[in-house]
Amino acid sequence: MLNIDYRPLMQSLAGACLASLARAITGVIPIWLGTKPSRNQRIYFANHASHGDFILLASCLEPEERARTRAVAGADYWRSNRIRRVMAEDLLRTVLVERNGVERTQDPLDIMLKALDDGQSLIFFPEGTRNMSEEPLLRFRSGLYNLAVARPGVELVPCWIENMSRVLPKGMFLPVPLLCRVIFGAPIAVEPGEDRTLFLHRARQALLDLKPTNGAGR
Repeated sequence: MLNIDYRPLMQSLAGACLASLARAITGVIPIWLGTKPSRNQRIYFANHASHGDFILLASCLEPEERARTRAVAGADYWRSNRIRRVMAEDLLRTVLVERNGVERTQDPLDIMLKALDDGQSLIFFPEGTRNMSEEPLLRFRSGLYNLAVARPGVELVPCWIENMSRVLPKGMFLPVPLLCRVIFGAPIAVEPGEDRTLFLHRARQALLDLKPTNGAGR
């Protein structure tokens, strides 16, 4: 008997269905301010306040780009039970990284670099966890800088996700229909001689500069 792997088809269908569902619930409007849809390999780095963030961002990408774009997420959450594990690994093709340094068995940077070397684009949340505070953004961790230095040819595109924390608040399973936007800014890169602290401050500010000033939420 032929051993046929149906996962690529399932992943393609899951991606298309989730994108359609996200657009139907949120009426999401992508706003391309400093860039435009592209076939260039990218790291889309965004604010993070909901488990639906990466689905909403991916729904704004053209089908070809969406098919090769994978979200980076915490293995501790997505491997906590069988349903989440199947969703993350078999349907969503999430790049799962271990955030607990003590129990870590693989270097998260190595896992993300392998995905980039395989030709994938990434959706990356430099805060490292969901922001449940009143601050618009948490402090950026070093991962974005490490990726930028290791793979300087990959574009770093800031993306502000608006309102998703209200559509799918923490602890909620069913989404609340609300209008959302994803605002894509101009790509940035590490400048010659720029150290980690300066770069992360500049990257964080590039993201904050995209935040709407009309009082809309994260």
